[in-house]
Amino acid sequence: MGNVERHHLLTAEQMARFVTDGFLIVENIVPQDLNAAVLEAERSWDGPGYNFWHQTEVLRQVFEEPQVKGAIQSFVGVNPVYDHSFLHIVKAHHLKAQGWHADSIIDVRPYAFDVQAFYFAHDAPAEMGPTLVLPGSHLRKTNTASIDRYKNIIGQRQLEAKGGTIVFMHHGIWHCAQPNHTDQTRYVFKLRLRPGQVQRGLFNTDNYTSPDVEQIIRKGSQAWQGNEARLEHMQRAKLWRYVTGDDNIDVSFENALTRMSIHA
Repeated sequence: MGNVERHHLLTAEQMARFVTDGFLIVENIVPQDLNAAVLEAERSWDGPGYNFWHQTEVLRQVFEEPQVKGAIQSFVGVNPVYDHSFLHIVKAHHLKAQGWHADSIIDVRPYAFDVQAFYFAHDAPAEMGPTLVLPGSHLRKTNTASIDRYKNIIGQRQLEAKGGTIVFMHHGIWHCAQPNHTDQTRYVFKLRLRPGQVQRGLFNTDNYTSPDVEQIIRKGSQAWQGNEARLEHMQRAKLWRYVTGDDNIDVSFENALTRMSIHA
């Protein structure tokens, strides 16, 4: 993809929110002329969803926009590896929801992650059924659909979006599509990328040690985590060390990462 200018990279605050919530919503990241062209292509598409990326040049142009490239570089580096993509289409009045699931079945990596970009070329209000996510669930590893027995979970959030929005998700986040109660077809394009390098210090690290940034992670516990909230906090603190490239920074509960570390 090539390097972008530093001001196009994600800020420390944005990366802290991604580490905490497992997703980052970036609005108005795609110009409206491109949105209109992609939406036209989506409406006329009659092939399999996994071919849309390969056969739609205007879609690939979206991911050449400087801010989009900057966000991707901040997550997975300058040479990300294409994993897969799909154009998801939910027809009008399709009233069946997906079950909760995470897209990764087996992941042996302790901290590294794939990023999934969910791109909305048109407005997707709640009644249209955009994806439901569970903030903070990305660090609670699960086996694909083993969680589909759950229904509503406290703290869940629906990704209502305006056209031109991309939601960047950690590959492990729990999510599910929702019913479309409108008269219009809903489209969302998903692109998944694996890191092309170690994911340390890839974003704009200015001010990553500031109290305001650290507070995002320290205050990021979710009600659904219950008694395990402090353990989840430790996982966030470990991921923050990884993405910042700073093995000494400690935003863990009671500074446990420092207190309990063993130095040879």
